[in-house]
Amino acid sequence: MKNPRDIIKRPIITEQTSDFMANKKYVFEVDIRSNKTEIKLAIQSIFKVKVSSVNTLRMPAKPKRYGKHSGYTSEWKKAIVQLSADSNELEFFETV
Repeated sequence: MKNPRDIIKRPIITEQTSDFMANKKYVFEVDIRSNKTEIKLAIQSIFKVKVSSVNTLRMPAKPKRYGKHSGYTSEWKKAIVQLSADSNELEFFETV
């Protein structure tokens, strides 16, 4: 199994994800090669909570221009993690 800290890259904090937190849903950028089971185990081991479901989305690469140079942003993966009803909220997000 991969290191859980290699699977979970960073939390994604926006207005929409802040609304998700009221329902115990948290959004993370994850490794593009990881699957739902690995993400679930990583969240449970890092934050010591119970996860009820994981939804994943692959965010496509977008074209970008820098003056006359053009290129693409990297493709990345997003995970929406639903905690179980008896789990505590993540301490990491309480300060936000």
